[in-house]
Amino acid sequence: MGLIREPLDVDFVVDPRPLTEKEKQQISEYIRAYKALHAKKHASKRTLLTSTPREKATA
Repeated sequence: MGLIREPLDVDFVVDPRPLTEKEKQQISEYIRAYKALHAKKHASKRTLLTSTPREKATA
C-alpha cells in the first residue's frame, strides 16, 4: 500500500467544521457511557487469599 502524494500545483486543506449542539450532546453521552462501563471493571480490588489454619488429623 503506497502513500497518496499531493500533486505539485494542488494544496489539500482540511478545515474542521464546527459541531452542532446535537453532535456535542451525542459525543458527551457516548463518553459518559464509555467511562461508566469501564469504571465498573476497575472498581473491584483484588483480595489476597490466605490459608486458614487446619487442624491436624489424628491417625
